[in-house]
Amino acid sequence: MDNEQKIRELVTVLKRTSRVVVLTGAGISAESGIPTFRGKDGLWKNYRAEQLATPQAFSQDPRLVWEWYDWRRGVIGSKELNDGHRVLAKWESFFPSYNLITQNIDGFHALAGSKKILELHGNIWKMRCTAEQTITENHEVPLPEIPPRCPDCRAFLRPHVVWFGESLDPSVIQQSFALSSNCDVMVVVGTSAVVQPAASLPIAAADAGAKIVEINTDSTPLTAYAHFSFRGKSGEILPAIDEKLIKILQH
Repeated sequence: MDNEQKIRELVTVLKRTSRVVVLTGAGISAESGIPTFRGKDGLWKNYRAEQLATPQAFSQDPRLVWEWYDWRRGVIGSKELNDGHRVLAKWESFFPSYNLITQNIDGFHALAGSKKILELHGNIWKMRCTAEQTITENHEVPLPEIPPRCPDCRAFLRPHVVWFGESLDPSVIQQSFALSSNCDVMVVVGTSAVVQPAASLPIAAADAGAKIVEINTDSTPLTAYAHFSFRGKSGEILPAIDEKLIKILQH
């Protein structure tokens, strides 16, 4: 079945759907030119992400870690969101119940206008005080002070992201599984479906009877479970789905 026919069938399902959950991964950000900062292209000053994104690295050399995050923020800040982000934000007003769960830390979904967002791995534009645990948002690029300090207590601030060796926020995980287990359709965009616990969310949705829609440039372990699986860029496939969905909703 080609994408055109699958889109028509999916739109028929979506027009009868009231509860939608979206799960996004690095693929949708990669379409905006944001590198994953891992693997062979993830080198920075001969360091790997796994060496810098840890509590131990920050404890040993907070300046080095923050130099890396300052560089990452600069890279992300130079990119633009794509049509995939825009469509997902637009759909928030389409369905009575709509929530977006993301593995990405770039903040692009909020920039696109999405409001109901659960960020599994945090947000690179937020900082957390290492003493008071207060969270603030900061979009300064480059940062005027490295490492930045809390304006209230002068303790070091750290990126509000989940590092290797750290646990995800239990409340965010709990909400994500609750939403996944109570949706009619889950749309999974640009995720490898191997990083846990995010990889278990579509399985929880499928076990609860939801239709699974996968949009990815490659096949993944989730492909076999998907009711609709699209190979291609989300910035092209999501607008194509949206175009047909609008036509049906207008009739």
